[in-house]
Amino acid sequence: MDAEADGAEDLLRLYDAQLHSRLLLGSARYPSPQVMRDAVLASGAQVVTLSLRRQNPAGGDGDGAGGDGERVWRYLRELRAGGCRLLPNTAGCRSAREAVNLAEMARELFDTDWVKLEVIGDDYTLQPDPFGLVDAAVQLVKRGFKVLPYCTDDLVLCRRLVDAGCEVLMPWGAPIGTGRGLLNVYALRALRHRFPDTPLVIDAGIGAPSQAARVMELGFDAVLLNTAVARAGDPPRMARAFADAVRAGRNACLAGLMVQRQTAQPSTPVVGQPFWHGGGR
Repeated sequence: MDAEADGAEDLLRLYDAQLHSRLLLGSARYPSPQVMRDAVLASGAQVVTLSLRRQNPAGGDGDGAGGDGERVWRYLRELRAGGCRLLPNTAGCRSAREAVNLAEMARELFDTDWVKLEVIGDDYTLQPDPFGLVDAAVQLVKRGFKVLPYCTDDLVLCRRLVDAGCEVLMPWGAPIGTGRGLLNVYALRALRHRFPDTPLVIDAGIGAPSQAARVMELGFDAVLLNTAVARAGDPPRMARAFADAVRAGRNACLAGLMVQRQTAQPSTPVVGQPFWHGGGR
């Protein structure tokens, strides 16, 4: 149903937040802190992720927008004051214990109970460890966190996460930073069908605005990305392109895509129309 036609605003609801933007943006790997800030503002994103492991307020380690950690954190605080919600993540953690400890640090530092939960199980694909992920999710939910888990498109894993108390799921489209788009549309369609009332945010693998539009056309609720904007030649302009694509895909989903057909069908009716028959007698 078209939310505008129904008189209701089409808001993205994630836990206690109601958001106008369905594009979530990361804050790492930009050429400079200023470019990061400009890209976030250009995107209109209302949720910005950050990693304590990769962005150090005391100076940074080279992965936090040019390595200038102090400036990055200052800009992030300014963005929060302007209405952005910061979403700390547990990037780099390889065990449930590590992820829980880092989440507690983030809650104290940023005064938020939101956490993007990552527990990595493979260094090559950066695929989440399903066992550690569920373990950490159970512990964090019990500690009062609002957990947004980065997971694969595995249906059983997603069910375990929902049963653990996660009210949002963040399945990947492809491995982090690959830009390959949606590698398993069948699995993602199954997730959308089986979790109709759970907000689903595609996280990781999106490399082009057209891919983000496809995500939204499939009925997903939002897109989270970082590298595709941060490593673009003009990050602020690319951020605007992604914001436009997400809106276009969402509107297409609400409008209802036409059913695909195997055979051609004329768009102009021919019954009752005059024809000119050429040729001689």
